Amino acid sequence: MSDPFPFSPTPSSQFPENEPIYGWIAPPFPQNSFAPQGPSEATSNQGEISSASVVVPPEHSQNSKVAIPRSVSSTAVSTRGRVSRACENCREQKVKCSGQRPSCQRCQESGVQCSYGDRKREKLARRLSDLTARVESFENLLQNIYPNLDSLSAQYVEQILSDQYDNDQPPNHLPSELPSPLFSTDPGSAIGAIDFTDEDFNRDEKIQAMGFVGEHSEIAWMYRLKKILHHFEHGPLGKGLDRNYVTTVNYFLDDAEVAVLDEVDLFQRPLPAVADRLVESYFHIVHPCFPIVSRATFLGQYKSFYSTPSVRPGKRWLAILNLIFAIATKYVHDSAKDTEANAHDHTIYFSRAWKLSMGDVTLLHHPNLQQVQVEGLSAFYLMTVGQANRSWRLSGISIQSAVTMGLNLRNESNIILYSSRETRYRVWWAVYALHVLLCVMTGRLLSSTEDACTTPLPVPFVEEEFSRGEVEQLISDHEARTVFMRNLVSRSSAQSAERALIPESTRRQSPSPGKQSDRIASAAARILTPNVSLHFLYFVELGLIMRRCIDALYAPGAGRKSWRSIEMVISALNSRADSWLAKLPAEFHFLQGTSACERERLSLAFSYYSTKILITQPCLSRILSQVPWDIQSETFCTTVTGNCIDMASLMLELLPDSLDLAWVYRMSPWWCIVHYIMQAITVLLISLLIKAKTNTIQDSRTVDNISKAAGWLSVLAVKDPSAQRAWAAIQDLLSHREIENAMKSNQG
Repeated sequence: MSDPFPFSPTPSSQFPENEPIYGWIAPPFPQNSFAPQGPSEATSNQGEISSASVVVPPEHSQNSKVAIPRSVSSTAVSTRGRVSRACENCREQKVKCSGQRPSCQRCQESGVQCSYGDRKREKLARRLSDLTARVESFENLLQNIYPNLDSLSAQYVEQILSDQYDNDQPPNHLPSELPSPLFSTDPGSAIGAIDFTDEDFNRDEKIQAMGFVGEHSEIAWMYRLKKILHHFEHGPLGKGLDRNYVTTVNYFLDDAEVAVLDEVDLFQRPLPAVADRLVESYFHIVHPCFPIVSRATFLGQYKSFYSTPSVRPGKRWLAILNLIFAIATKYVHDSAKDTEANAHDHTIYFSRAWKLSMGDVTLLHHPNLQQVQVEGLSAFYLMTVGQANRSWRLSGISIQSAVTMGLNLRNESNIILYSSRETRYRVWWAVYALHVLLCVMTGRLLSSTEDACTTPLPVPFVEEEFSRGEVEQLISDHEARTVFMRNLVSRSSAQSAERALIPESTRRQSPSPGKQSDRIASAAARILTPNVSLHFLYFVELGLIMRRCIDALYAPGAGRKSWRSIEMVISALNSRADSWLAKLPAEFHFLQGTSACERERLSLAFSYYSTKILITQPCLSRILSQVPWDIQSETFCTTVTGNCIDMASLMLELLPDSLDLAWVYRMSPWWCIVHYIMQAITVLLISLLIKAKTNTIQDSRTVDNISKAAGWLSVLAVKDPSAQRAWAAIQDLLSHREIENAMKSNQG
């Protein structure tokens, strides 16, 4: 029987090139499997056996281990032992590698591409870099989609980010010139102590009249600034002094009683000429921003009331009439040069309205649409006379009454005319916008949640056009209304409106939204011209942004968020405000708009700058508080703080250089102009102090605008007691040595 496995020279390519060239010890074979090699066979192959020694067993038996010699090719690698790094192919096949670059010997002979992978440390570094890039990409994505999220989704995103960054401990990178924090701050808080209070609001009537003032009110900013200035001059504050400081910067008049006269004839009315003048003033000045009553409906009822003596309207309608008289009388008196004539007539009208609709047990009655209007108008009147605390409370009651009436929801009733639905939508948005404004002034939260509202945004057509064919089709077709609004408002508001206007089931079932709805929307767009209702739409949208800002940055829970999540919220809200500005029609643009829309332009400009200040103020507060940060946060804070200061300057530059009191009542939102001025001047005073303490170069623009604002407050103080208090509070801040020196150095 021939040998089944005769020993013969084996091509070197069949063996790994990086094997040791010593003889290979064959594994033991089973008995009788192969015949042992004889000496003669080994001798016959001497010429092809390497000169290296071969291990030969001392005895030749059937089970002994026999050394099988190995041939070596001419291309054998001289390097012996293990290489430091094998290529990917050799590693995968678990064979020895020559380690040559760019291609090892085995890959060269096999004709395959040779590649060397990264080492473990390099893989970990590359993996970390990839993950970091992905995290940054996801954060950018969240920032882009954040403005379009509903409140629950936004809160979920904020919570996730907060959890991720809670363990961050940024290094202290603060200017050495600034002192240690001078007021209570929670070390884990992102923007200050806003999730607790250290005040007893029940201790006396003065503090009760003011009530809680939240972080987003300029009164809180003034309070903080005054404490820091006092610290610079007198050292740490004593408890007794500190307790009374917040009331010293409060410029509202809630500590003064609201006069409700007892001896008034509830059914007395002014002469027709006087009444016409007051009604005209109200609808020209106030109604464009707060259409709490329907102009067309009310004017028809008003004419009937004065032309037909036998008409006996209800008490609530009479209360609405007297509130309109009261607001208009306050406006006429303040805008007139005569400071004495009819100075208290607005008190008579308000007393009459209060007794007709709010006194006795009226609050126990079930609300109706007219009661919502009475409460909204009463809140507006109290705001005009400086009663911010009482006004905020009444505006909250009007919101609750509106919710009771279902005005916060889209109406699908078949028994209500489309024009009536639209009027009710406007009532909701009017009391809503008023409540948001008062929440900013007092630093408090809103009475209802964002998700509680599905009321569509108001269409930008005046009430007299509701019966026009194109407008009637638009307000009766939800999908057309959505398409129409997408072209007017920012992306975020348009998507919110779409969710409110079109049910999810309807959106899923319509395969091609479009044809008829697009035609209706296009027809309505062709007849749209700049008007007070278009202004109201953009005013409401700013209110929505402002409301989101309060919820995300100033609610008590915001104090427990990480600063990184706060940065993302600020960036998202800034983007949303910028989108609003990009969508603003050219006629309403702050600088390039037409003179015919000057009142509307100024109204939107003041509201826009106020919104931007509210969004960016946490960065200014953070710098003033000297919270530790890292380099990235410092850069973000510095940039956003600069934007906040610019917005304050731009707001004050809306006011003319000449101190013309008549201009304020003719062109500006006079009912809250003191609030806007105080908001801007406080930001500039804080920036002045920060720059002075960090030896930062300041431009004269800040000082000029501070002086301008103080001058306007002194002019307004002639007619407005709240302006008198505001001017006194600013003069007190300006008298402090730090501010005084900063003002003088910049003037020089």
